[in-house]
Amino acid sequence: MNATKKAKPKAPDQDVKARLLVVEDEQDLQDLLRYNLTREGFGVTCTDRGEQAIRIVNDRQPDLIVLDLMLPGMDGLEVCRALKSDKGTAHIPVVMLTAKGEESDVVIGLEMGADDYITKPFSPRVLVARLKAVLRRNAGNGTSEDDQEQIHHERIQIIPDRHEVRVDGNKADLTATEFKLLHMMARRPGRVFTRQQIIDALHGGMAAVTDRSVDVQVLSLRRKLGEASDVVQTVRGVGYRYEDG
Repeated sequence: MNATKKAKPKAPDQDVKARLLVVEDEQDLQDLLRYNLTREGFGVTCTDRGEQAIRIVNDRQPDLIVLDLMLPGMDGLEVCRALKSDKGTAHIPVVMLTAKGEESDVVIGLEMGADDYITKPFSPRVLVARLKAVLRRNAGNGTSEDDQEQIHHERIQIIPDRHEVRVDGNKADLTATEFKLLHMMARRPGRVFTRQQIIDALHGGMAAVTDRSVDVQVLSLRRKLGEASDVVQTVRGVGYRYEDG
């Protein structure tokens, strides 16, 4: 007797590039994002509420979050702050999506650890390209042994595999972006990094990040390093370097 062999069902997400969470309260825009991202092969979950977004992330962590700033109830900045302050979710890249284009909003988002910032209106093709770039950068972060090696310099200890910085033994409360900035410079003490090199390294050269934004991030980093802040030195007219010594 010949038996008909049933096709083996595919495992969930087998053909999906990455799982994205879209947090957007404008239904038309949410539908547009879902359509374009699904067409690119991404697995897409949508919500229009910040509180629900956090529940979704805690239940099943996405590979990336597209987060609108202007949300009813808990807004996007509050959502980003909550996710980036939780060790269990701080590693998930966040791309801010908003109608606001002021530099102050860009700085706030980046200081909280956002990985990119896209303003409305936007081209779906550009959005997809930026999301793919963020995913590539995130996949390549901290994978080599050199990247994971602890750095000790006088009063500062950098522990990459725990994403932790200690000053005189006390933990410094750095955002993801501030940690990346300090770690990048500390691995190459004495080397001068221009502001554009910092933008390229930390944010993929995103146009929304300006020289002024970098200066604000460095100022915030120094403030959190306290009395050890002089390890991050300004090279006038060029950029910044980590003290060589």
